[in-house]
Amino acid sequence: MSRQSISFTKPNDEWLKAQVDSQEYSSKSELVNDLIRQARKQQAQIDWIRAKLVRAEKSGFTKDSREEILAQSRAQMNG
Repeated sequence: MSRQSISFTKPNDEWLKAQVDSQEYSSKSELVNDLIRQARKQQAQIDWIRAKLVRAEKSGFTKDSREEILAQSRAQMNG
């Protein structure tokens, strides 16, 4: 695993410490890695939605209802 040295603002450092103190995480490193994983997952979802919107705009109109479109999108996002 790669080792890094990073600096935090006081409010962010206090928040990190509080999370570790509450035993939600065992260390700041674990917490930061979890935050990065969450951000990467969120970015992947945003990229997927963006690509879907681009494809939809290029494909024209649909007769599917709003509910059908949402159900299809949710099914595809959940694998």
